[in-house]
Amino acid sequence: MKKIILVFIFLTNLINAQHIEIDSVQNKTPSKNLKFKYKQLIIPSVLIGYGVIGIESDGLIMVNSGIKEEVNENIDEKFTIDDFSQYVPAASVYGLNAFGVKGKHNFKDRTIILGTSYIIMSASVLSLKSIAKVERPDGSAFNSFPSGHTATAFAGAEFLWQEYKDVSIWYGISGYVIATGTGVFRMYNDRHWLTDVVAGAGIGILSTKIAYWINPFIQKKIFNSRENNGTSIIAPFYNGKQFGVGFIKSF
Repeated sequence: MKKIILVFIFLTNLINAQHIEIDSVQNKTPSKNLKFKYKQLIIPSVLIGYGVIGIESDGLIMVNSGIKEEVNENIDEKFTIDDFSQYVPAASVYGLNAFGVKGKHNFKDRTIILGTSYIIMSASVLSLKSIAKVERPDGSAFNSFPSGHTATAFAGAEFLWQEYKDVSIWYGISGYVIATGTGVFRMYNDRHWLTDVVAGAGIGILSTKIAYWINPFIQKKIFNSRENNGTSIIAPFYNGKQFGVGFIKSF
């Protein structure tokens, strides 16, 4: 259990470092678009790189195995909270708006951004799962790397951070805490290795960052001609076991 707590602290420290990095490179002038900054690639790249290296690294494989042994020896009951918590950060954006707390974008624009992020994230996760073919800790399948639940949670956490960090940084931080907890529970439930979770976090963060960076292009090239006729968004998702598609239409 101590190792799992240390993992939680490790991921949380990385997230806090990311927030400091973002604040140090972003302009303070109001803008609805997150501008590309190379420094913003550092944290997600390190997370993804750690996971990829861990597939073949004997040292990181031993760390993975140590956490699995800790889980198997000290935890008898499993909790499926991670099946739901993965969606909480993204859902919180819409919940806050429904209660009158305005974020950076309106319903249509933020839904386009979230849908773009989910498309990028899902494509990345599914591609890596089919290539890596890493066995899950519980031996149930060979699609462990990377963690789709964790990627979904961190994509939503970055989404919440970008939409509400100018209102209060605590909204964004709370999203990352929930996302980190989701990753920890994936290991707690013996469904993923540490390297799966860390890589999933990086993929989720990077997917949402890319969605914000390319949003001006998408708005201009795809949605401008439909501005007066409503907008339809199809956002696929993958939770590690099932595929799904969400559909949202604004009028």
